[in-house]
Amino acid sequence: MKTCKITVIRKAAYPDLSEKYENPIEHACDLAEGQVFISKNGEKPFDLCDSAWDSMKYFVTELAKGNGNFYDGWMKNPYSAMISCNDGFRPVSFYIEVIE
Repeated sequence: MKTCKITVIRKAAYPDLSEKYENPIEHACDLAEGQVFISKNGEKPFDLCDSAWDSMKYFVTELAKGNGNFYDGWMKNPYSAMISCNDGFRPVSFYIEVIE
């Protein structure tokens, strides 16, 4: 199986939505733009949050198997994907690519 590099590309925040709909929480996402995670054999990197992994695991495991070209040409690099976590208040975008 192939190794995948997962890079935090962008973090967004919607404080107006948080104020209106979210219960106060003590710890929000602590990922940083440019942060890199490595997935070997399609497995979840140790320190990647579970919610983000749930959003991207299909793409990581498919890329690790050597598959790609999701949605018939969606990405310029067919062996990559751009995926966001499912946090509607603080979404994080991840670039996933196969590395040698």
